[in-house]
Amino acid sequence: MSTPAVPAAPSTQGHPQRWLILGVICLAQLTVLLDNTVLNVAIPSLTEELGAATSDIQWMINAYSLVQSGLLLSAGSAADRYGRKKMLIAGLVLFGIGSLVAGLAQSTGQLIAARAGMGVGGALLLTTTLAVAMQIFTPDEQPKAIGIWAAVNALGFAAGPLLGGFMLGHFWWGAIFLINLPVAALGVVAVIALVPESKNPQGDRPDLLGALLSTIGMAALVYAIISGPEHGWTSGRVLATAAVAAVVLAAFAYWESRIPYPMLDLHFFRDRRFTGAVAGAVLITFGMGGALFLLTQHLQFVLGYDALEAGLRTAPLALVVVVLNFSGLSAKWTAKLGMPVSIALGMVLMSGGLVAIATMASGGYAGTLLGLVLIGVGCAVANPAMAHAIMSAIPPAKAGVGAGINGTLAEFGTGLGVAVLGAVLTSRFGALVPVAAASLPAALAGADTAGERAEVMSAFSSGVETSLLVGAVAVLLGGLVAAGLLRRAEKGERERELVGAS
Repeated sequence: MSTPAVPAAPSTQGHPQRWLILGVICLAQLTVLLDNTVLNVAIPSLTEELGAATSDIQWMINAYSLVQSGLLLSAGSAADRYGRKKMLIAGLVLFGIGSLVAGLAQSTGQLIAARAGMGVGGALLLTTTLAVAMQIFTPDEQPKAIGIWAAVNALGFAAGPLLGGFMLGHFWWGAIFLINLPVAALGVVAVIALVPESKNPQGDRPDLLGALLSTIGMAALVYAIISGPEHGWTSGRVLATAAVAAVVLAAFAYWESRIPYPMLDLHFFRDRRFTGAVAGAVLITFGMGGALFLLTQHLQFVLGYDALEAGLRTAPLALVVVVLNFSGLSAKWTAKLGMPVSIALGMVLMSGGLVAIATMASGGYAGTLLGLVLIGVGCAVANPAMAHAIMSAIPPAKAGVGAGINGTLAEFGTGLGVAVLGAVLTSRFGALVPVAAASLPAALAGADTAGERAEVMSAFSSGVETSLLVGAVAVLLGGLVAAGLLRRAEKGERERELVGAS
């Protein structure tokens, strides 16, 4: 039997089963996040058993992320409009069906289509899980709840390659998708029984044109970003896709500013708290996404670990985040320090961690471990505070849209970080080893002596170091900008309260 609907705003008491509900939605969230990374370790198996070409592999990975990132805003708006519980159930069902089709796929085309379907379900789940968490917890409990939600994000990132490697060691490649089925089924039953329904009480008319424009624009933008390193930033494909993204997103902004029932209310950006959190969120994911992309290459190409060993050695970052968020320590620190100071401190620690990896990693894993721990502590403090700043700056009735914005920023920042920091690596490496054509394997293949190979590896390490330092600067700037804007917003709120009281 389902529980009765609750108002869009969180109650002063909180839902009586809120912690159990949080466990249910975090399980759904974890399933989606695992599929962002689990496919990477299956690439050799897919290449052999399905005869997948390189372009096929790219589309298997990108179909999921493109559809998911393109639909995040629309999915959040639909959850606000039609009910977050309904959309959570729909997301689990679609994700489960997509996983079944993917696990039983007999061709690359079937697998790509299934991954796209999973992306639709993933978009619904990523937006509704955070929106539901904002509804069932009191304002005092929201920071801890969001901290746990953020810890699940970190756990999904770290566990994806490990789970994939374990499954492939014991089963065929389809098992990495079929394992989602019991989780999705359990999630549907638990959501029906436990999660209360909530929606926007105003019942705004659906913004169909806005949903179409945001989906096309965001998908085009993400595709341009992920295609840049492969095809070249000045290639016709990338420039054309980027132009489509710019035109469509400009049309989206114009449309949203002209209609009485916008999917994304552009007045949100007049709130310094919102703009500060948005700026910080983009820069933090820019630095982190790109840096972790580089770090996995450093562990494998420079330090000589295989994919599973590299995954295990990046796990301390996620473990630190999980421990600090699940224990509630990061929420306590944020309550004591305040949101602006917490975000600044967290991003300073993350920036320091990236600098430690850049300057000490060449000496072995110890420097990398120190950097990962610093990044983990910083993530545990800054990420939940940033998400809470975004969500609390938006009316509770628009919680789904707020979650969509948060997810879109994460996708955009991560993709941009991988593209830009990857380009910095390519540029630096190519300048030091021109014959390499920006490819480490090609450069090593062309090296005839041990000394030449050592020079190539040194050049690659130098490129990684430069890129990590650029990422560190981006994260530090993000912390300072976000903290400054949030502090000004809090000061303005206090002044308005004093004026109102007088």
